[in-house]
Parts: sequence; structure tokens; C-alpha cells
Amino acid sequence: MDATSMKRAAAARAVAEVQDGAVLGLGTGTTAELAVEALSKRVAQGLRIVGVPTSERTRALAERLGVPLAPAGDWPRLDLVIDGADQVERDSLDLIKGLGGALLREKIVASAARRMMVVVDGSKLVDRLGGRTPLPVEIVAFGWQGTMERLDALGLQPRLRLVAGQPFLSDGGNHIVDCHLGEIADARALEAKLSGIVGVVETGLFLGLASTVVVGNSSGIEVMQR
Repeated sequence: MDATSMKRAAAARAVAEVQDGAVLGLGTGTTAELAVEALSKRVAQGLRIVGVPTSERTRALAERLGVPLAPAGDWPRLDLVIDGADQVERDSLDLIKGLGGALLREKIVASAARRMMVVVDGSKLVDRLGGRTPLPVEIVAFGWQGTMERLDALGLQPRLRLVAGQPFLSDGGNHIVDCHLGEIADARALEAKLSGIVGVVETGLFLGLASTVVVGNSSGIEVMQR
């Protein structure tokens, strides 16, 4: 199977666990979109759920496919969130997320859920976070140059994310900086340093949030538990 087929199979496996009556977080990105598509088929067959999208892009897709959504900001504690990831550390199931630009809302939803199920293909598994995959950091647009300087002072090689030559804006109106820092020796220490920088809104380090990772491989589906 190609990567898309593997992700589709893993997304279908994850969606099969959604129970009737669930309040469900809907992630952002290509893999999460496959999960929304699989979910819409179950909804058409009678599954009753309420979805909480993590981006306007996901909201638009869910509405188009007939997935019921909670009013913006008006939802109780979530039962489950299904999302993708840019990297998954094998031993810890810690994640890097945010290459899709929705890391703040994704982390808010993941933190509100009883369980986080992550869907990936096998290429996203790593022994240690970082390396070739940059770490996205969401920063306030006001004074972004100063925030970039503080990130650079930590040796993180920050690059402002651009779209058509203009700074990328998240759904919250913030910029995204992609930090190129090699393998991360201590993700929790790095998270603490980044969180202490004025102007940093959130980081793409999702530590201790994923409870299950469903991996699509050419040989089949692997389910990893924390």
C-alpha cells in the first residue's frame, strides 16, 4: 500500500472505536481528514456523535460531509479526539504536531479529551523527536521579530512560515515559526524553556497526551498504547 492507503486504513481502524453518543474531537491535516471521511460514513449509518473541529478547514469538511458539530466553544469534556501527527516517538508516544498550522486548537482539544488517538503511517515513527522534522511554534503576530530573536538565541534556528511570500496566519491570527534544532534530547525541558518566552503562544510538542497510536504499515495495522 502507498502512504495514503495506509493512513486511510489506520483512520478507519480508529473511527471503528467511536461509540454512540460520543463527543469527539476532530483533528486537522490530511490524515485527520481521512478520519472525518470514515466517520461521516458511520454517521450516515446511524452513529450519533457530536464533533469538535480543531480548525476551520476541518469544520468545513465535517459540515460538507454531514458530521454533526458542537457550537463553537460550547462543548463539555470530550470523550475522544482523533488526530494525526508529524512525528511519534516510539517509546513515549510523545508527538510533534503543527505542520498543518493548527497546533494551538489541536492542543486545546486534546487536553480536554479523556483519550487522544493518533493516526499515522509508519514513516512518522521515530526513536527521538526532532531531526529532519522541524518543531512548529505558534507566536503572537505583534512583535514577532523580537520573539524570533529570543528563539534564535536558544539555538533553535527559527524560520517564519510564509505562504505566497506573506507570514502564515493560524486560525487564531498568530504566526507559526518552524524551529530546526536536530534531535530533541529532553522534550520536557525544551517545552518549559519555550513556554517561558514572551510572545510564544504554544508549541508543537504534544507530551503525554496520546493514549493510543494507530499505525498503518504495508503489513497491516499496528496499535500502540501508552
